[in-house]
Amino acid sequence: MEYKRFGNIVVARIDKGEEILGCVERIAEKEKILLAQVQAIGAVGSLTVGVFRTAEKKYEANSFQGDFEIVSLSGTISRMDGQVYCHLHMSAGNGQGQVFGGHLNRAVVSATCEMVIQQIDGQVNRRFSEEIGLNLFAF
Repeated sequence: MEYKRFGNIVVARIDKGEEILGCVERIAEKEKILLAQVQAIGAVGSLTVGVFRTAEKKYEANSFQGDFEIVSLSGTISRMDGQVYCHLHMSAGNGQGQVFGGHLNRAVVSATCEMVIQQIDGQVNRRFSEEIGLNLFAF
């Protein structure tokens, strides 16, 4: 992974074999990012995405292996209990044009991933909601 900062924007290249969430977390920690928006495109060879089952208050994960193009990767970086908290969603398409997506748990780059992180002036923390079952923005 390599990246460069331009004011409040970080442009990153995540390389083959690297795991996307781990790279985003390392950038956010090193650059002391408290709040940001994330967008990316690229290609992955494996991904695990989930959907939140509201009635059960838990995620159901699906894993995929093969050649996938990232159709969309977007989300936020914030903080929870002082630690980096990445909330990303990803959609990825296979060679037949089928697209799979959801809450990003894990994705390993197969070619490259081009990411833009736009830092937002300010800070929003997260707090667990017993009612919802998720870590929500706490203003």
